[in-house]
Amino acid sequence: MARLSVEGTEVVVRLSLRERLALRRRQDIRVPVAAVREVTVESSWWRALRGTPGRGLWRPGRCVGIRRSPEGEDFVSVRADGSVLCLDLSGDVAFRRLAVTVPHPERTARTLRSRPPGDPPAHDAVREAQGPAGQAPHRPPLQHEGGTADDHGRAPGAPSRTGTGSQPKADDERVRRANEGG
Repeated sequence: MARLSVEGTEVVVRLSLRERLALRRRQDIRVPVAAVREVTVESSWWRALRGTPGRGLWRPGRCVGIRRSPEGEDFVSVRADGSVLCLDLSGDVAFRRLAVTVPHPERTARTLRSRPPGDPPAHDAVREAQGPAGQAPHRPPLQHEGGTADDHGRAPGAPSRTGTGSQPKADDERVRRANEGG
């Protein structure tokens, strides 16, 4: 998943290895903060896409690549499971829009809107809004990460919604009927 951050006077989209391979691109995407014309959050990932697909990976629910439209080229890295942060750009930049699925798009958009163009941050406010390393800060560490949560993020002993513990607790009347066979 691509990660978005502000470093100095640039907005940087860091690409994963798979995204780099799909795009045949070695470097991260960098645009000046001053080129950001509008910041919006699109709740439907499909609406963030415009134009026709170009170079990249286009599967249902996961789109990474460059799309061509009459306005110019757009860079997209979107997933169907989240909202999309859209940065409309102007000026002499490679893309007209960056559309990226990030963990907390509303918070990231507020952070980007509150920054005056060219104002370097005292610390990386956008990365802080997204959580450490682009991860959602509320997820407990899983067992293979040294934590105690299971693969679904549940603490030890927490009942499953579909498996063990999904039935209502046994009361005396239900136990009596079950033992009587009726």
